[in-house]
Amino acid sequence: MKRLVLATDAWHPQVNGVVRVLDRLRRETPAFGLEIEVVSPEGFPTLPLPTYSEIKLALCAPGEVGRRIAAADADYVHIPTEGPIGIAARRWCRREGIGFTTSFHTRFPEYLARRLPVSPDLAYAWLRRFHNAGLATLVSTPRLADELKGRGFTKTAIWPRAIDTDVFCPGEPARLGFPGPIFLYVGRLAVEKTIDKFLELDLPGTKVVVGDGPQRAELERRYPDAKFLGVHLGEDLVKLYRAADVFVFPSRTDTLGLVSIEAMGCGVPVAAFPVLGPIDVIGESGAGVLDEDLRAAALAALDIPREACRARALQFNWKTSAAAFVDRIEAANGSLAEAC
Repeated sequence: MKRLVLATDAWHPQVNGVVRVLDRLRRETPAFGLEIEVVSPEGFPTLPLPTYSEIKLALCAPGEVGRRIAAADADYVHIPTEGPIGIAARRWCRREGIGFTTSFHTRFPEYLARRLPVSPDLAYAWLRRFHNAGLATLVSTPRLADELKGRGFTKTAIWPRAIDTDVFCPGEPARLGFPGPIFLYVGRLAVEKTIDKFLELDLPGTKVVVGDGPQRAELERRYPDAKFLGVHLGEDLVKLYRAADVFVFPSRTDTLGLVSIEAMGCGVPVAAFPVLGPIDVIGESGAGVLDEDLRAAALAALDIPREACRARALQFNWKTSAAAFVDRIEAANGSLAEAC
């Protein structure tokens, strides 16, 4: 069986979509002949990322990360994040003449621009340099690949994402006791998610927010009628999805939006803006409504059959995703071997 080192800044105990994807990927790829070893911030001194205190940035040098990669004696190296671990791994691989692949999970230039006066073009120039040094950059959808190609990324390859449709499935809902209909948001509470665009809507019933983050106190103060339930995981989270009538996804900056697929897995329709991410998740499936008028989308989604949502979610399965990941990794490294 082949082995791969995943050199990532995103790992437990962080709670986010990237960590969920990478953790599940590690468990799925052995069925396709690939074992994954993780090099993460664990074991290094760390500092909290400003405005994201639960994300710890490793204080590490390329040599230290390189020794961990070398100790794994792996066939492949994959770098999914552009933080200190990723930067150190990239630098070590280039210095040692070792090929590596990357993946693009987060639109940090847009996130950064909402906090600091930094042009997204400048940030994308740095990301382009980071990723183009690898053998391939794995992205979630063809639309994202086209966008990145337009920004000068030269080696994109499609790696479709997935959810656990056996876990995120219809069943017993949470008993919330709130007036219906229930409009739900799940995710990080931060400015780049534009959650205020959801909470300011004039909707019947109750708006429910699940998650935490640096904007939570502000949002609770500004929108006292909404119900903020904090972080929920596992079966508790699944039951909260099931209790919703509509899942509202107000972000314009996500590369995909796994939470939307999780909601659909539980039979919940999605309302979102017609932007990259929701377009790929919903498309022409009939499992949600995309509209620049988010209120109109949320109200229209109330009429969508839950069976249609479940059917769409089943298309995002881990067998397909893990097989595609292994195929893209082997193809990229195979092209390197042929070139040598």
